[in-house]
Amino acid sequence: MVTFVDRVTLHLRAGKGGNGCVSVKREKFKPLAGPDGGNGGHGGDVVLVADPQVTTLLSYHHSPHRSGDNGGFGMGDHRSGANGESVELRVPVGTVVKDAAGETIIDLVVPGMRYVAAPGGQGGLGNAALANPKRKAPGFALLGTPGWEGDVFLELKTVADVALVGYPSAGKSSLIAALSAARPKIADYPFTTLHPNLGVVQAGDIRYTVADVPGLIEGASEGKGLGLEFLRHVERCTTLVHVLDCATLEPGRDPLSDLDVILAELGNYPVPEGQLPLLERPQLIALNKIDVPEAQDLADLVRPDLEARGYRVFDISTVSHAGLRQLSFALADIIAQHRAVLAATPEPERVVIRPKGSVKEFEIRVEGGTYGNIYRILGDKPVRWVQQCDFQNEEAVGFLADRLEKLGVEDELFRVGAIAGSTVVIGEGDAIVFDWHPALSSAAELMTAPRGTDPRLDLNPRRTTAQRRDWYHERMDAKADARAELEAERIAVRRAQGTNAVEDEQE
Repeated sequence: MVTFVDRVTLHLRAGKGGNGCVSVKREKFKPLAGPDGGNGGHGGDVVLVADPQVTTLLSYHHSPHRSGDNGGFGMGDHRSGANGESVELRVPVGTVVKDAAGETIIDLVVPGMRYVAAPGGQGGLGNAALANPKRKAPGFALLGTPGWEGDVFLELKTVADVALVGYPSAGKSSLIAALSAARPKIADYPFTTLHPNLGVVQAGDIRYTVADVPGLIEGASEGKGLGLEFLRHVERCTTLVHVLDCATLEPGRDPLSDLDVILAELGNYPVPEGQLPLLERPQLIALNKIDVPEAQDLADLVRPDLEARGYRVFDISTVSHAGLRQLSFALADIIAQHRAVLAATPEPERVVIRPKGSVKEFEIRVEGGTYGNIYRILGDKPVRWVQQCDFQNEEAVGFLADRLEKLGVEDELFRVGAIAGSTVVIGEGDAIVFDWHPALSSAAELMTAPRGTDPRLDLNPRRTTAQRRDWYHERMDAKADARAELEAERIAVRRAQGTNAVEDEQE
């Protein structure tokens, strides 16, 4: 049964924004008192929150699909739709968020940090918000935009003050169980520990956390075994404790050779930019299992060599608890010094980068096609405007044309060589396709046309009642004219036949 997960892929879908409302206020003696359609509500976000009470990503391993609520639709009488409820996903402190390309987006290393992983869609404006002195009674509203949808990758890197590193079965799990209230699985075979265990140690007035990192072997920094999975959890630790087994029965192993292998793997592991390399961090040596007589003799033998390398060495036993108090207080001193340095170091000033006013709000990419060039318009505003447009409403389409023209899209199309009838696409992929007609003038705000229509567009092929009546009258008149012409021909033929008969009788 899986109890610890430190990598997971989340499939997120934020809530969709609600559509705006088209409504006209009607009261007694005021049949058309003005537009009163409300705005649609915004879609709910999906937010990641760093929570120190969460230690694993297991819940997201079982349920990776998460979504926010959709926004409510706008209503008449200026009633706006309700905003969709956001979803907060609690993740462990130390969770790294990456995008689909593997690039790091944010590192949630501080408890309480929040990150909007999937922003919700924007609610559409109702016709009351679209009204102005020229467009007093809009017959359309804006649609809500869809929320962000995609995948994000979560990777947990344990945040602790001290990391216990060493070979499998060196006694790391027993040590963290003896120092703290943690109760990891302990057995007498290698790789008993398959995931990091965290414990809290109280040494005098200093409280710090200890991480039991699963056993490392030679080649771990190159991905051998589960080395890379384990070494990730050492990155965030301030101090390293090398737990060396002085009672191992494996041939070819001794505390000095074990230490050399672990140091080589730690040195080969690349830490992120800006972090201190693993081997440059404070390190202590814990010679474990000295309760065994042969182990005590071996510890006495290797201690001078280790101290000659500059390490502080502690003889410990997780069974008899010998040396554990000295080790815990030594770690507390190192942690206290490190925290004092951090407190004295001023936080780096945050640089706020503001976009310049000259930054283009859109761009046009010319793409070759089978039937000529395709002009693809890219940019946040044009794409969002297309998503908000109700293409079943002619006035809404005219409003979209006005917005694009004011943004400078038409001038830019002229500049890149587009001509009348060119294919224009707004957005990436299979987006909305238009046939560009630059001759159309801006008339969406003129009140000469009925509400909900645009005089520049004739998207409705159905004929009106007057047009059908005129067509019927023209057809009936044409039939009457045809009948009259046939009747005149018959009369002429009869007259000609009657004249010929009279001439024959006279002869």
